[in-house]
Amino acid sequence: MAVLPIRKYGDDVLRLPARPVAEIDAALQTLIDDMIDTMYAAPGVGLAANQVGVSQRVMVIDLSVGKRAGECHVFINPEMIDATGEITEEEGCLSIPDFVEVVTRPERVKLRYQDRTGATREMWGEGLMARAMCHEIDHLNGTLFVDHLRGLKKDRILKKIAKLARSGMWG
Repeated sequence: MAVLPIRKYGDDVLRLPARPVAEIDAALQTLIDDMIDTMYAAPGVGLAANQVGVSQRVMVIDLSVGKRAGECHVFINPEMIDATGEITEEEGCLSIPDFVEVVTRPERVKLRYQDRTGATREMWGEGLMARAMCHEIDHLNGTLFVDHLRGLKKDRILKKIAKLARSGMWG
């Protein structure tokens, strides 16, 4: 298992829709283990495969950040099949470190996905879990949380990132 470098805003892989996983094999299991290690090391509550440079539809979420056994969820080829309610809260991203902003997301979502064994499952998420599910699926679709922002909020973050990039402190 290894901690992989997390790709930052501006890296092309973050903007490409991830490819569906065709085969659940040993290489995929290693990727998942490495993603979990990377998420915990960051630390973060979720990570999508394209955030570590792999354009496959895989994401991991653990709201306890590794503190409670059995709370790490692995989602292969996830798709949102239901969403209800609305909640607006602060959100951040490992690919846009040190920036948080208020984003509106569904309060409850239901995903259909494959687990590590290839079994098809469904899971409801509420509150922070729903937010994390939506955030990571956005990544797999090539969308970042800043894409949900408008006007001055979005401009402020993008200008700060551009300034950091010019100074060599981003990337």
